[in-house]
Amino acid sequence: QVQLVESGGGLVQPGGSLRLSCSASGFVLDYYNIGWFRQAPGKEREAVGCVATSSSTTFNSASAKGRFTISRDNAKSHVYLQMNNLEPEDTAIYYCASIFASYGRICPTGVHEYRYWGQGTQVTVSS
Repeated sequence: QVQLVESGGGLVQPGGSLRLSCSASGFVLDYYNIGWFRQAPGKEREAVGCVATSSSTTFNSASAKGRFTISRDNAKSHVYLQMNNLEPEDTAIYYCASIFASYGRICPTGVHEYRYWGQGTQVTVSS
């Protein structure tokens, strides 16, 4: 049973922080790149960033880079998205997704390139 479950979302004021978690089960996390995506109301799903099997991270969202960090803990089968200095524009449903990858493979950015997806967790940034 392959599962990805996001958690940690909620309501936060502008300038606040949230740490999202992605719990993986049913597969060996070590061999998968994990991407974070978000979808705001009325917008298409957008790649935020990704952590590769090497633990190297890549940010695709210019607005997120510098404020967000991504990390992975293979032993705990968890991937994290730390979000600081949140802005109202960050309001979206956040998803984690996985794709099988050999060590050193660069994370793809296309939503259709990822095999498994979580249900998403809502992040709302509002005063």
